[in-house]
Order: sequence, then C-alpha cells, then structure tokens
Amino acid sequence: MATARLDYIAPWWTYWLHNFPHFNFTFQPVDNTFRPGEASYQQSLVFLACISAAGLVLSLLLLSVYLTSVCCCRKEEEEETKRPDSCCVSWTAVITGLILCSAVGVGFYGNSQTNDGVYQLTYSLHNANHTLGGINSLVSSSLGSMEVGLQQHLKRLDEIFATRGDYVQALRFMGQMADNIIRQLTSMPELSKAKVDLSAIADQTDYVEYYRWLTYLLLLILDLVICLVACLGLAKQSRWLLTMIMVFGVISLVLSWGSLGAGTATAVGTSDFCVSPDKFIANRTKDFLSAEVTHYYLYCSQSLPNPFQQSLTIFQRSLTTMQIQIQGLLQFSVPVFPTAERDLLGIQRLLNSTAFNLNQLTVLLDCRGLHKNYLDGLMGVCYDGVEGLLYLCLFSLLSVSAFCVMLCAIARAWTLITSRDRDYDDIDEEDPFNPQARHMAFNPSRASHVHSFCSYSSSLDSQASPHPPPQTAAILPTSEYMNQSMLFGGNPRYENVPLIGRGSPPPSTFRNIFSQNENHLPVYD
Repeated sequence: MATARLDYIAPWWTYWLHNFPHFNFTFQPVDNTFRPGEASYQQSLVFLACISAAGLVLSLLLLSVYLTSVCCCRKEEEEETKRPDSCCVSWTAVITGLILCSAVGVGFYGNSQTNDGVYQLTYSLHNANHTLGGINSLVSSSLGSMEVGLQQHLKRLDEIFATRGDYVQALRFMGQMADNIIRQLTSMPELSKAKVDLSAIADQTDYVEYYRWLTYLLLLILDLVICLVACLGLAKQSRWLLTMIMVFGVISLVLSWGSLGAGTATAVGTSDFCVSPDKFIANRTKDFLSAEVTHYYLYCSQSLPNPFQQSLTIFQRSLTTMQIQIQGLLQFSVPVFPTAERDLLGIQRLLNSTAFNLNQLTVLLDCRGLHKNYLDGLMGVCYDGVEGLLYLCLFSLLSVSAFCVMLCAIARAWTLITSRDRDYDDIDEEDPFNPQARHMAFNPSRASHVHSFCSYSSSLDSQASPHPPPQTAAILPTSEYMNQSMLFGGNPRYENVPLIGRGSPPPSTFRNIFSQNENHLPVYD
C-alpha cells in the first residue's frame, strides 16, 4: 500500500523575516538567498545586528540626558507636590515590574521552543547520519566479500578443479558475476562525504545550542532577580539597593540589546534557509551527489524513479546466478572432489551474507527514511526554532523598554528619598511635635535630667512646704506623668511594671513610702 508524500510548507513568519532588507556595510542591497559562505551575505546579517547596537547607543544617550536632568537640574519641591510624584513613581515601578515579569515568562517560553526545535533538528541529523553510515557499511562489506573473500575461494577451487574443464568454466562464470556486483557497488554515489558533513553539522549545532540556551537562561534569571530586588529597594526605600539595581539594570539593558541583535540576525538567516531549503542542499551536495539522486531524496515522490533501482536489480540477479552455480557444484562436484566442499560452503555462506546485505541496502536506499528525517529537521528548525527566536526577540524588546522605564523611575525615587532624608535632618530637635524629639525624651540616658515622682516623695521629710515644686511637675513628659498618676489607684496589673523610661520601682513601693511618712506630715485645721 502506497503512502502519501509529506510536503513541507514554510510558515508565514519565515517569509516575513525573509523579506527583511539585506544591506552590506556600504548600504548596498544584498540578495536574500541563503548563502552563509559569502561575505556579502554575512555582512547583511551583521548589519541587522548593528541596528540593535544603534538602539543601545540611543537608549543610553537618552537615559544619560534624563539622569542628568534629574540629578543636576532638580528644583526644590513643596510637600504638596512630593506626594503625587511619589505615587506616580510607585505606580510606574509596579507597572514596569509586571511588564518585566511578563517579558521573562515570554523569554522562558521562547528559549524552550528554540531548544526543542534545535533538538529535533540535531536528532534528525543524527538519524540521517546513522542511515548514511549503514549504507556505507553495507556497501563496504559487500565489496570486501566480493573482492577478497570470494576471490580466495575461487582461486583454491580453480586448483582443485583443474582436471575438470566444466567446473573451471562454472568458476569463471561466477567470477564474472562477482565483477558485475563489484561494478554496481562502485558505481553507487559516495555517501561518506555527506555522512561526515551531517555529523559535523550536528555536533557543532549541539555545541552552539547548549551555550545559547544557557546564556538566555542566565539572562532571564538576572532580569527576574533585578525586578525582585528593585521592588524590595523601593519598598524599603534603600538608596544603596537602588544604586546597585541601577548598575545591574544598565548591564542587563546592554545584554538585552545584544540578545535582540543576535536573535534578529539568527532568525532572519534561518528564515532565508527555511524559505528555500531544497536549493541550498542541492548546491551543497552537487560535488558528490548527482542532481537525480538529490532530487529523489528531497522530494521522494512516487512518480520519481529510484536512481539505484538498476544497480540493485543487476546486483540481485548476479547474486542469484552465483547461488545457483554454487548449489550445483555442491551437488555434483563434492562426491568427486571432497576437498572442494569447504571452499564451496564458504562461498555459499558469503553469498548468503551478501544477500542479507542487499536486502538491508535496498531498504536504506529507499527515499522514505531519509526524506522523513529531512522533513523532521525542517519542521524543528523552521517552526519551533524560528518561532522561539521570535519570542526571544519579543522578550528582548519588552525587557529593553521595561529597563529604560525602571531606570528612570528608580532615579526619580532615589532623588525623592534623598530629599526626604535632608528634610528630616533640617527639623529642630527642640520642637515638641517632632517625633525624633519625643524619642529623645524617652531616652534612658537622659533620665537623670528628669525628676520622678519617687524622688520627689522621698524628699518630703526635708521639705517645709507640703506642695511639690511646680517646675518639677512641669518638666515631666505627658506619658510618664499619666503612668505615675495611675499609682494612686493601686491597680494590680501595674504592680510589677516599671515606670516608662525611668526604671522606677513598682507601685507597692510608693504605698509603703506614703504609709511611713504619713505621721510626719503636718496637719492643718
């Protein structure tokens, strides 16, 4: 039952990328046909990467101008204008963080897609290389059997059958059939060159893809870490964290522009190949494969004749004739020449192994196996591979935009934090409404300058007046005074709690002091 041929259709995005303008370094248009060995075509791809370099220079220039205007030309702002500005900076940082996280997600997907496509390509190349290696091995084994093993047996049998002309004539005829087989095998195309090329391409592709995947993975992790640390720095309002993020943000901005240029050049070059892969492969194999053989494997149509069919038919017929001759010699010559049985059986085993090799060779030379590997490789690199590169380019664009906005927002936040710290430094420490001054009032190191109620009551024996000095009560902090006034209530939950900021004894001590001094106080009518 015949199977339908699988056709390859290039995806639309490869045509879109293929139509990108190709210019060399002198701004002359270049043919967009995939020709990686020509210098003009290489220059056209490098020119695409240089566009990203120009974008990097422009973005760094604009960021420098903005940072200079923020740091050097900033005016003093009132409190009413600071609050809306801080809100704007916060919302800008939040939106930028969301965009950057989305870009990282797109980058992970694109990196995985590209890796899957390249893996499918290299897997197909290794399968095709295994097929070509099997063909070369079978051809070499059959040639060795005919040229060495068979000739040795025929030479010994020629000496044994020297007295029988009919047997010698049968041996000569078998030699002619062996020569036909050798001629057909040597006329087959030399596939060892293609085998070496596929193996080298697969190994080099695996090597480059591993480091490409690892580089993008580290870049994605770096972007994610920068985003998280930037959020932490803005939340904690830490200037050194924001400064560190600005440095790493510039580094990541440079890397993002570089990845955009490399990804664009690679996607365009791959698309140039995917639009017309048959033409490129035919040009690369014309030195060791005929156009008929290349066309047969590239298109594998049932209407195309097998270019090896004639050679395989002659091989099969010659081998069948030799097997018939050996069978007759074993039947009629062994009773007369018993010593010839060993060589005749050796030739029979050799012919049987050659027939087995012929069956395997017929299967491997069929176009369906290699054509399937060819289609699988194209599907992998042109669908998953180029699609993943487009997602990686989108990731680079989003990350570039996000980092530009993030650097501007962080620079603005840095200036706001600096302005706030300077305003705090300008507040008068003697201001009673200053939180910093209230904190200093509760400082234990300053407790010696404040007279507690305990120290006042202990000095009642030496006081002539029954009323405490008014200035002493005036300097007590409000919170401390309220805590001391609660002592008269005798609330048990404050029994074991020291006075705030003073380290004073519990309220029971005060009751003992008053009970001891009660009789010494003067009584007024």
